Amino acid sequence: MVRLGDPVFQTDPTRAYREMRRDHGPVVPIVLEGGVPAWLVIGYRELHQLLADPVLFSRDSDLWNQWDRIPADWPLRPSIGQKQPSILYTVGERHRARSAMLSDALEEVDPFALRRYAELYADELVDGFCTEGRADIVHRYAALLPVRVLAKVFGFADELGPGLVTALNDMMDGGARALAGQRHLATSMWELLARKRAAPGDDVASLLLENTHGFTDEEISEDLMVLVTAGHQPTADWIGNSLRLMLTDERFAVSLAGGRHSVAEAMNEVLWEDTPSQNIAGRWATRDTSIGDRLIKAGDMLVLGFAGANFDPQVRTDGSTLTGGNNAFFSFGHGEHRCPFPAQETAEVIARTAIEVLLDRLPDLDLAVPESALTWRPSPFMRGLTSLPVTFTPAPVYGDSR
Repeated sequence: MVRLGDPVFQTDPTRAYREMRRDHGPVVPIVLEGGVPAWLVIGYRELHQLLADPVLFSRDSDLWNQWDRIPADWPLRPSIGQKQPSILYTVGERHRARSAMLSDALEEVDPFALRRYAELYADELVDGFCTEGRADIVHRYAALLPVRVLAKVFGFADELGPGLVTALNDMMDGGARALAGQRHLATSMWELLARKRAAPGDDVASLLLENTHGFTDEEISEDLMVLVTAGHQPTADWIGNSLRLMLTDERFAVSLAGGRHSVAEAMNEVLWEDTPSQNIAGRWATRDTSIGDRLIKAGDMLVLGFAGANFDPQVRTDGSTLTGGNNAFFSFGHGEHRCPFPAQETAEVIARTAIEVLLDRLPDLDLAVPESALTWRPSPFMRGLTSLPVTFTPAPVYGDSR
């Protein structure tokens, strides 16, 4: 069995998925933290089949046949969850109503205002290091920007951003501080809802409270956690991974100076090659069944191998060729629980604006270390760089002149 947390998932995922497919086929027996068994679906067709059948492969984690061996302090609990009243684990008609509620609230976000906020905060962050000639783009830019924009549109005060970033990173990495990160986020959501009930504003939290569709404050709080978690860290990694690709891949070497021309192409390529959402837990079999010639028992957990499926040679026959805008990747999921379209648009606006502002302000950006020296966070679920050190010609601070 393959250990999902093996370092090869960070150091050489292409080799990892190739060897898994060679040795195990499209559905791989794996062990999670603590020796807990599960299945990792890395076949493109098999993953499509799984996600298209929410009756046979349910999002209801209470079905898991391993809960009796999961300790209360298991670090992956925040990534999997039991009896959590969020949209992630709601099924059927109730899920569809809940998804519509969130989509309606997100659609009310003015796209021009969203881009304006992203540009404003991006410029402020670049001002903090543009005169120095070198910076770590992950720590001083990508890891800070998405949550600042989301804080604005969701209704959080700007000063809460740093604490939210730390909590989100701790929770998503599934390490020793994962549970503490989850508790911090939960407390922040309850405090936000209390403030917005007392003084509603023009923000997503207020819109959700105004039209609850019968959902409780606890459910809305959980859904806000989902929106912030899914909106920040994957977007931050999308920014960092796209910049890494543009700075290291010869397919983009000529066009990097052109800035905006190659941004969309690089962002799309990352969703195929280095998608921030690598593996997502999960789905649970509602009865004994089979998939990819594997016998799956009722209650077995199937981990969604987005990265593995994107690498499937049956759909990506030539990995060296640019995808040319093909967006058939699994990075946003598929089926009933696919990331809502307004949420995808929000993430894309933030990520693209971040990259364009950085390249406009620092057009001669260059990697400060060999590509081989770059390292990835030790997470089996999310793929993002621990740092991205760059050099550039010092540039003036914009300040209040923009």
